[in-house]
Amino acid sequence: MNNFLTSLVSMFKYKTKVAKDFAIMQLSPEVKQDIINNFHKLYYDSSVFGGTWRSTSFLGIPIQKAPMEMYMYQEILFDTKPDLIIETGIAYGGGALYLASICELMNHGNVVSIDISDTGNLPKHSRLKYLFGSSVSNEILDQLKKEIIGKKRVMVILDSDHSKKHVLEELKLYCDFVTAGNYLIVEDTNVNGHPVQPDHGPGPMEALEEFLALNKDFESDKSKERLYLTFNPKGYLKRLG
Repeated sequence: MNNFLTSLVSMFKYKTKVAKDFAIMQLSPEVKQDIINNFHKLYYDSSVFGGTWRSTSFLGIPIQKAPMEMYMYQEILFDTKPDLIIETGIAYGGGALYLASICELMNHGNVVSIDISDTGNLPKHSRLKYLFGSSVSNEILDQLKKEIIGKKRVMVILDSDHSKKHVLEELKLYCDFVTAGNYLIVEDTNVNGHPVQPDHGPGPMEALEEFLALNKDFESDKSKERLYLTFNPKGYLKRLG
């Protein structure tokens, strides 16, 4: 009898779980998006108290990215196998080290990371090179043109100054570095109310939208947002052709 009751309770719990799962799947796109946005705000704004992305590290180096983003990056790198990854915005170097480490695991590719100046104590890796100067300066662009010589597959990640003007300038200057089938990723398109930091002012999202309105060589790959939490909504731009 006890076994029968135990089985009955287990079956009831299973059916209840299935019903709940089915109900979640039946949520309207608007309700799903509200849930995603609310969790996004909770996760992002918890950084004010030193939590979530402000306390995330990779091999001991701070990396100001969401875990879902890092997972998505390794998928992209494995699928596209870029010979060179260009990153603007170094911060502590955690992101650059992560990219170089994935390249090492694949035994393919190198990273060039750019920032205004050397903050000191940046992580070192045999597949990682730093350039210091403005990402939109002729000096840096000339150095990058040398770096891409002989590279068949090139990927770009923009994560420096988040003002609309700067991001749009980067988009226009760096888009030609990206090869067909590879990605031009615009980070932190979530600010200025998309859905966080509503008082930020025009930033990456607004730059991205203006860029896409004028440039038909790229499209936003929404499949890279399937893990729900992304700091880069609409920002995974894939080069067509």
